Amino acid sequence: MNSAKEIIETFWRIQDEGDYTKVVALFAEDAVLVDPFFGTFKGKAAIGEFMKKMNAEMGARQTSFVVREIDGGGDVAWAQWTAKTPAGEIDGCGLYRVRDGLMTYYKDYMNAPNSG
Repeated sequence: MNSAKEIIETFWRIQDEGDYTKVVALFAEDAVLVDPFFGTFKGKAAIGEFMKKMNAEMGARQTSFVVREIDGGGDVAWAQWTAKTPAGEIDGCGLYRVRDGLMTYYKDYMNAPNSG
């Protein structure tokens, strides 16, 4: 069984390809995703719809994410990341819980935007 850290490393590799909908396969049917801008999504189907929205929103906003560090053990992992936007960079982190090789919980936190 893959550790939470390994699952999250896979999540970021897929996300870096630019199609957020491809990460949906990593979520459990009863997963919960909490996004600080768009709200809470319960269940794999709702997360899938959110990821479609992310494809459109991040393209329109010219925003991309760069992972800085991933760590964790057992069924919990975290990642530090930077969102690169036309207005500057925003640092944040994600908290993740994994069960049976699938993500069951994902919540992002972020700092106020940097201006340069």
